[in-house]
Amino acid sequence: MAKPSDWPQKMMAVIRTGNMSAAIAQIKVAPTVKDLRQLQDQIARAGLAGRWHELDEAIKDNMALLSAPRLHRSP
Repeated sequence: MAKPSDWPQKMMAVIRTGNMSAAIAQIKVAPTVKDLRQLQDQIARAGLAGRWHELDEAIKDNMALLSAPRLHRSP
């Protein structure tokens, strides 16, 4: 079995510091949609959903980008 990703927990630590530019930069290079969904769930459970509009938008935008089919394949 694959080891669960600890990326969402690390991101929550960055978010709790209040460094939104660092959090958004890390969200832009998120490994998978699953990790972004877990992060979104953790933000909601922590009662932080809606507190930072730009953070919510970054998560939503990057989930869409990671979910979209690739336009081309690299050789």
